[in-house]
Amino acid sequence: MARGESPPSSEIPLSQRVNSRRSRSRSSSSNNNMVHPVEVGSDQPTPNPIEYREVKHYKKWFPWLVPLFVVANVIVFVITMYVNNCPNNSVSCIARFLHRFSFQPFKENPLLGPSSLTLQKMGALDVNSVIHKHQGWRLITCMWLHGGVFHLLANMLGILVIGIRLEQEFGFVLVGLLFVISGFGGSLLSALFIQSNISVGASGALFGLLGGMLSELITNWSIYDNKLAALFTLVVIIVINLAVGILPHVDNFAHIGGFVTGFLLGFVFLIRPQFGWVNQRYAPLEYSPARAKPKFKKYQCILWVLSLIIIIVGLSVGLVALLRGVDANDHCSWCHYLSCVPTSKWSCHTEAAYCLSNQLGNQLNITCSSNGKSSVYYLQDPTSSKIQQLCTQLCA
Repeated sequence: MARGESPPSSEIPLSQRVNSRRSRSRSSSSNNNMVHPVEVGSDQPTPNPIEYREVKHYKKWFPWLVPLFVVANVIVFVITMYVNNCPNNSVSCIARFLHRFSFQPFKENPLLGPSSLTLQKMGALDVNSVIHKHQGWRLITCMWLHGGVFHLLANMLGILVIGIRLEQEFGFVLVGLLFVISGFGGSLLSALFIQSNISVGASGALFGLLGGMLSELITNWSIYDNKLAALFTLVVIIVINLAVGILPHVDNFAHIGGFVTGFLLGFVFLIRPQFGWVNQRYAPLEYSPARAKPKFKKYQCILWVLSLIIIIVGLSVGLVALLRGVDANDHCSWCHYLSCVPTSKWSCHTEAAYCLSNQLGNQLNITCSSNGKSSVYYLQDPTSSKIQQLCTQLCA
């Protein structure tokens, strides 16, 4: 249907009036970015309940699940800091006036957060525990933990900005599944490639939302104005965020795994019917098109089927490989560069801290196995947790 000048509204059939909103369905940043077949106060007949249920594809949802996810992450971080109890487990702490909630030293955790031992206790992704102790639940719990205040703020800001927009357009069920499954996909790829360190964070889920936005733009291409501008902007944002992941101590495999999972899920969850089909559903009874429009375009159906098959097979094969103890680095000699590129400014060597300790009275001697540094601490009956904390600080 053409987009030229329209006759007076009293002469426009309902199908044309729906289509006339297409030009501003995606370009507006306000609440006008959804299609509403019947205006409030319109003199056109109200669709019957069956027809109204079909308009759910363009319904404006109230976002509550994404903010709830953010609140849950903050609460878990507070609990983690309470369990960490730095003054009781470390010689020095940052912001001691916070008592139990004070942070580990910068040398051990520059993100202002708990120790790696506490994160592991709370459910961080530890591949050894997943494989040998059958703790597969860590693939999910790790996405609700964060390494520090900076890590938490960065992820939560991104989730709010991207997640609320998606939940408004597609509802809490689809966006909730997209968030959780993408987080799982990110954890799975991370576990296959990074097996010597623990991993935490909602970055995989966040990148899943970004991937979902990209595939949603592609599969619903026909209902966008300014298509290339929207695509270019989104691709630039994604590339910049993935580029940050090549820095040391950033788990870019979780980013990549979450993004690919979310990208594929977007074709499955975030598909919209074409406008021609919507026009037919809400046209007056006397309106009968010469040729009925299908609900979805052929390319949408093809992408839906292919993406569903790839995501099911990919996650299944990856999970089986992980539980069998496969190290993906053995099958891809260059893949480690996807997570960290070594330069003269930094090293990508980030092995876990191992130390030799010797207690003589109240004198504790600790030697780091990786860098050979030694130090003496005067502690009476230190716990194994405190020794591990000191070891981590010494090897940092």
